[in-house]
Amino acid sequence: MRCLMCESLSLEHICPSCQNIFLAPSLYRRKILHNIEVISFYKYSEIKDLLHTKHTDLGYYIYTILAKNSLAKFAAEFDYSHKVVSIAVDDHAKNGYSHTAILNKALKSKCIKPLYGKLRATNRVTYSGKSREFRILNPRAFELKDFNGSDVILVDDIITTGLTFTQAIETLQKNNQNVLFCIALADASIT
Repeated sequence: MRCLMCESLSLEHICPSCQNIFLAPSLYRRKILHNIEVISFYKYSEIKDLLHTKHTDLGYYIYTILAKNSLAKFAAEFDYSHKVVSIAVDDHAKNGYSHTAILNKALKSKCIKPLYGKLRATNRVTYSGKSREFRILNPRAFELKDFNGSDVILVDDIITTGLTFTQAIETLQKNNQNVLFCIALADASIT
């Protein structure tokens, strides 16, 4: 096949050379709700076209590459006094896979245990391209399923206003869970 970026022959959808040049992650940080940190790896504007593949079959491969280049590297270096769990925000499978579950899986390491199907939105409305007001008027209404562990890392693909993470954090806190921090693949507020 050909690399989606440079069109060279490649065994992967994005060749290793393009991954090194265009998908080298940076570390961005911002705080939301009561000073909870959100760590992200890319500016949304830099990988927007890649992120938009999430609703296609190709998205599975693209998200796997993005996760390998960012979240997996982060997880390998993450050290904590005990094992923590990571939970993807609404890892409901659409189009045959869940893009947030792919990101969550990349966090598996000596200190992080990914859990699946634990935090699901009961309101399936899409926030993509919607205003902050629309997001406020249409909350996700998360439902949390029981799990072992009390220290949690929340995972999502994009942070824009921070409302999805805020609603997820509030749901976890109501259930006596401690959110250590959140991880997003890309941050749309960084220019």
